[in-house]
Amino acid sequence: MKPGIHPDYHRITVKMTDGSEYSTRSTYGKEGDTLALDIDPTSHPAWVGGAGKMLDAGGQVARFNKRFSGFGLKKD
Repeated sequence: MKPGIHPDYHRITVKMTDGSEYSTRSTYGKEGDTLALDIDPTSHPAWVGGAGKMLDAGGQVARFNKRFSGFGLKKD
């Protein structure tokens, strides 16, 4: 590696959402810092199999239905 162009690579502690900790090497912060995670594989629904929900954010479905309510198949 060329000297002087790479960030400092040092040991930090990563704290998971469940309180467990592990030590790793990173360019985050400085030697001995702790990185506290808000989301990690022990809590995120993508990894723990959480149920997905379809949310109607801001009434988007209602706005769609109102906007396109006139476009229907007309019965004779």
